[in-house]
Amino acid sequence: MGLFDKLTGTKHPDDGVAPRSAAEVHAALLGVNRSDVPYVVRDGASEGADLMAEWRMAEPAWQAVFVESQLTRVVRIRMRLVPEDHEVRALEEGWEVTRVGNPPQLKISGAYSRGPDRTVSRHYSVRRGDSGGLEATETFCFDSSELRNPLQEAVLESGWTWRSVVFGKL
Repeated sequence: MGLFDKLTGTKHPDDGVAPRSAAEVHAALLGVNRSDVPYVVRDGASEGADLMAEWRMAEPAWQAVFVESQLTRVVRIRMRLVPEDHEVRALEEGWEVTRVGNPPQLKISGAYSRGPDRTVSRHYSVRRGDSGGLEATETFCFDSSELRNPLQEAVLESGWTWRSVVFGKL
């Protein structure tokens, strides 16, 4: 892995992993979907990509989780499969968000970034433990790598390269 690959977040499959077909990679990426995770992987044709992975912020079942998390940044990953190079080109985009209204909802505030980034939000509750001392217990954790890592693993296990796009087109 070269320095530029490290800076952009590009990852290559292990040696000896035979590349699968584009249809198999597409299916593997869609297979990352589960109802118990806060993101969805879907068709991305309307956004100029083959696939799109994004947080489930608009889904009523997940809105309360995102608002409660006091999250200030959201992430979406657009992916294009390039069969001739056995790579998935991934453009990670992020926006700053604010809470508005009552009950609060998340709204894009306008600050935009492009390229791999990591956002972590943790919440703790502090209470007296059985020994009488103060104890901090993690009550919530939100990590943007929960979106990127399963996608990268699906691509690498399929023998393809995960190529992060920082400059240029997807």
